[in-house]
Amino acid sequence: MKDFEILNKTFGKVKKEIYGSSCGKRAVVDFKTPGELRKIMKLAVEERGVNEKQFLQLIDDYLQYSVRTGNKQFFNQLFSGFNLPAFIGELLTTLTNTSMYTYEVAPVASVIEKEMIALMNSYVPFSNGDGIFLTGGSNGNLLAMFSARNRVFPEGRFEGYDRTQKLVAFVNEQAHYSLDTAANLLGIGSKNVIRVKSDSKGRMDPVELESEIKQSLHRGENPFFVVATCATTLMGAYDPMEEMAVICKKYDLWLHADGSFGGSILLSDTHRQLMKGVEKADSLVWNPHKLMNIPLVCSALLLKEKGVLERNLTDMNTDYLYHDTDSMEDLGKKSIQCGRRVDAVKLWFAWKYFGKEGYRERIDSLMAMAEYAEKMVVENPNLQLVVPRQSFAICFRWVPDFKVDLNEFNLEVRERLRKNGSSMVNYGYINDKLVIRLITANGNLQKKDIDEFFHNFTTEAMQLEAKNLVCGEASK
Repeated sequence: MKDFEILNKTFGKVKKEIYGSSCGKRAVVDFKTPGELRKIMKLAVEERGVNEKQFLQLIDDYLQYSVRTGNKQFFNQLFSGFNLPAFIGELLTTLTNTSMYTYEVAPVASVIEKEMIALMNSYVPFSNGDGIFLTGGSNGNLLAMFSARNRVFPEGRFEGYDRTQKLVAFVNEQAHYSLDTAANLLGIGSKNVIRVKSDSKGRMDPVELESEIKQSLHRGENPFFVVATCATTLMGAYDPMEEMAVICKKYDLWLHADGSFGGSILLSDTHRQLMKGVEKADSLVWNPHKLMNIPLVCSALLLKEKGVLERNLTDMNTDYLYHDTDSMEDLGKKSIQCGRRVDAVKLWFAWKYFGKEGYRERIDSLMAMAEYAEKMVVENPNLQLVVPRQSFAICFRWVPDFKVDLNEFNLEVRERLRKNGSSMVNYGYINDKLVIRLITANGNLQKKDIDEFFHNFTTEAMQLEAKNLVCGEASK
């Protein structure tokens, strides 16, 4: 009975937290230093367990000092927002606590995952496609490179990687670091991931790609894998996939689309042209936990051809697990994981709730919010749009009327916002310029939320300007 009382009280706290965050009644974060958190949370595990009152206080403390990513002033990452039906799906997943290796132990989850993979493939479209849910875009990129390696070097599954093969991959110079990690893990080596020059907008230059491939062949290497980034992490740039596909076909290379950030744009009839040519790719990573607001982690690797994932794996003695007694395939037979969490169910609940039309409208709304944020930057004489907006990322900085180190100034403004909890936004570097990177990922964003962000940012910037002038740190 005590456990159920704790459960009821916990859900009361969760309800209050969700409401307070989504309605803007709570700060994005109640910032504390690591040392302060260690004192507040009393992290050490004691010999005897805590009582009910102490346990409920632990819940309060965790919620109080965590970052509220559902808050509409959280623009910091490529994910944001709260999704009620997906949250319910997550609860049911945890409640049933199963694993995705066999139909026998996960019948409902298995048929749901198959349905979600088929639905996602229909948006590419991969008419004879396949796929699997996995632990994030980084793992999806790894498995795509793994699949490409096994196509060009199938004996490597048993004999190991032969260094005389000199396999070489090609990615945008601004591609995600996980591709270097994948090459490292597969024994190919990160030095054999060639970072191809991009244009001023951050898009891979197809002419440079073909030049790099030719140089690689001239060196006696074996080009095998090309990655088109579908929304780069900083600029939100989409590589020109259709032109890249022509080059990959010419040299018989595997084309992988890394849509970890921007893959959900396929849901929009208006904006999906940014991924024109994706149907010519051999694989695609798509993370619904980003622009579709599904709780982390929800990520899928889609393959153009059925059977690829199964061929990745070596023969296993698995009589203890796979009994082949049901009419549906056991999904574990095409996964490099054995124990695998149920991640498709929360996506299914959300997609059923909002429908195809609802998600199409959500993605279009996110793009409209990005356009509005860009307009706010352009119209403010102290804000500088560092690069043109291409999708959901706006890269800008504040330029005071006096001489000051712009990198230090903008970083200080960003840190003030983060630590006072009013708004949370990230930053990065374009060449040597520090830029504030605002991401419109929360499906519930409205113009008033963008207005509030720029009000908060402008207020902190003007206060910092005044401080610099008073302290004599700035010069005309």
